[in-house]
Amino acid sequence: MNSLEVSNFEIEETEGVFTFKNENTTIGFVRFNEKGEVEYIFVNPIFRKQGLATKLLQLVKQKTGKEIILQEPISPLGSKLLKSLNKWK
Repeated sequence: MNSLEVSNFEIEETEGVFTFKNENTTIGFVRFNEKGEVEYIFVNPIFRKQGLATKLLQLVKQKTGKEIILQEPISPLGSKLLKSLNKWK
């Protein structure tokens, strides 16, 4: 899969969480609060490097109407993602 098309997954929203799923698995999710603070973001390894984290953050920004605040990562992969997302801000 070279690009993530909207038709390839569904978006579920519960209180403070957006989840992208397809018929087989969870593709990714983001957990956030009403201040726009992202508490956790995850993208399934199979679907990484396709802009999914950026899409998730855009949903948070639209939902909260706030600038995104990323909490400190808890893993080396999280640190790597944070560096790539800082370009997005």
